[in-house]
Amino acid sequence: MASNASKPVIGLTTYLEPAKFLVWETEAALLHRVYVECVVAAGGVPVLLPPVSDAYDRLVSTVDGLVLTGGADVEPERYGQDQHPTTYVRPQRDAFEFGLFSAAREQGKPVLGVCRGLQVISVALGGTLVQHLPEARESTEHQPAPATFGHGIVTLAEGSRAAGILGPETKTLCYHHQAIDRLGDGLDPVGWSADGTIEAAEAPGDDFLLGVQWHPEQDTDDVRLFKALVEASKERK
Repeated sequence: MASNASKPVIGLTTYLEPAKFLVWETEAALLHRVYVECVVAAGGVPVLLPPVSDAYDRLVSTVDGLVLTGGADVEPERYGQDQHPTTYVRPQRDAFEFGLFSAAREQGKPVLGVCRGLQVISVALGGTLVQHLPEARESTEHQPAPATFGHGIVTLAEGSRAAGILGPETKTLCYHHQAIDRLGDGLDPVGWSADGTIEAAEAPGDDFLLGVQWHPEQDTDDVRLFKALVEASKERK
């Protein structure tokens, strides 16, 4: 068993939302527990990063890898669009995660984007989003009902990093009403759902930059994506 000192530290971005626990009802920095469980199962040490600081370089320098987690929609003004009625945003979190991502790229830290995280990566690199998929696709598998994950199958491009981790196709649990429209600069589309929606994208080359539109953390028995991030982070230590 690896000592704790040799395990890479993985930063996970968090929500800043109203919450109720014990006798308290207050704003909290929080994250679904399954994310940290997946990082631990993959051999990493999870650290939660609340969206309340602009010390991006310092924060990124304290971790070996970064997970941009799921959550609210990215502000449409960041990709030159007006806000759709169904789009809900968290500007403070956007500023934090765009800053973290820029610092991670400058420092060469591995990055895994989950759902919103893929969209943050793509928009940060100049991409755009479809703001409401039901207006663009007939499929309902992406977000079948409130608080209900859709079941799908994603086909992955041969020779891609994603396919090397997951194989030629993978079963997914997804919950998103937005998706990639124009992919950000320097990213390759490497995964698609049956209706053609881009479900995975990555940067070519040796740097670990991978985003998936589904929620791999919801299956704690399959931590291959988190394991790949942890392994890439070990190499950067």
